[in-house]
Amino acid sequence: MPISLNHTIVEAHDNEHEARFFAEIMGLTYAGPQRHFAPVQVNDSLTLDYLAVAQPTGHHLAFDVDPATFDAILQRLQAATIPYGNDPATPDNGRIDHPLCARGLYFSDTARNLYEVMSPA
Repeated sequence: MPISLNHTIVEAHDNEHEARFFAEIMGLTYAGPQRHFAPVQVNDSLTLDYLAVAQPTGHHLAFDVDPATFDAILQRLQAATIPYGNDPATPDNGRIDHPLCARGLYFSDTARNLYEVMSPA
C-alpha cells in the first residue's frame, strides 16, 4: 500500500470557526464537531481535524486544485474580501502569479494557518 496522508491536526483558537471558514472558502462541507475536533473532509483520503488550543502555532497547508476549483476559490475570497496573495511573505498582495505553477495563491485564517492553493492553468 502506498503512503498517503489520512488526516492532520490544524490548531485554532475556535476550531469550529476555522473549520467553517476553511470549508466555505474551499467549497467543502463542514458537518459539525466530532468529539473535540471540528473535522473537514477534504477528499476521500484526507481530513483536516481542527483542534482548539490556547496558543495556535499556525501551519502551512498546500493544495493542488483544477482550474475551475481555483476560479471558484478565488471568487469566494474576493466576494468575502479576504486578503490573498502570491507569496507566503505577502499573502495579501492580491496577486495569483505563483512561482511554482500557472496560478496560485495564499490566504490565512485567524489562527495564522497559511493555506496555499495551486492550479496548473
